[in-house]
Amino acid sequence: MTTPAPPPQPAAAVPDLPPERPTQAVVLAGGQGTRLRPYTDDRPKPMVEIPGTGTPIIGHQLAWLAAEGVTDAVISCGHLAGVLQEWLDAAELPLRTVTVVEPEPLGRGGGLKYAAAHLPDPGAPWYATNGDIWTRFPLGEMAAFHTERDALATLALARPRIPWGAVETDAFGHVTDFVEAPPSPFHINAGIYVFAAAFTALLPDRGDHERATFPRLARERRLAGYPLPQGAYWRAIDTAKDLTEAAAELAARPGR
Repeated sequence: MTTPAPPPQPAAAVPDLPPERPTQAVVLAGGQGTRLRPYTDDRPKPMVEIPGTGTPIIGHQLAWLAAEGVTDAVISCGHLAGVLQEWLDAAELPLRTVTVVEPEPLGRGGGLKYAAAHLPDPGAPWYATNGDIWTRFPLGEMAAFHTERDALATLALARPRIPWGAVETDAFGHVTDFVEAPPSPFHINAGIYVFAAAFTALLPDRGDHERATFPRLARERRLAGYPLPQGAYWRAIDTAKDLTEAAAELAARPGR
């Protein structure tokens, strides 16, 4: 007598795995920061300290990246690179860093590609950030947004406040209100990116990726824009006024 085969067992449920989050990043820290002089006369722009913190801009950046799961950062240096290298060597950092200096000016896209060649895992996605950005928001959420849209590159989008007061009018032309420093109605490139591994090969060896690579990806619908979450802190440090305002904002934020 033949024993009937047991009924097939249902397949074990496969847990939903989180999307792949980058653990490596490039920080573009080679700018001269001419609008921040005299602060940048003896140091590169990312080495300028936010008043009251005792920590340079890049120190805040690296702490944020580490808190968001980044274990390795390539620092692309230029102006007064030795000052930045000396600080990195002496600082107790929460992640591993490697510094690179372009052998000759390569442009923004070429410099990004040169730095990316020094990432520890060329087959994995990576973050990039400009060295003069001070921000706090969940990078993991941006990485998930990037993955869901099958993008090759995703840029964070900010709506900075307009530095002037705005005037509101009705349809007849009567002034109805004055609004001090309202948010811009347009998004801008916030200088923080998520890149797929395949993006690196699309960067120019020399030149500007925002004039070549990004427009091409936009036409192919492979470039995504991630609006920063409501209430997320973001500021580009370009002038002495930005330093003063950043220090005041930091002092006013709980859990700074």
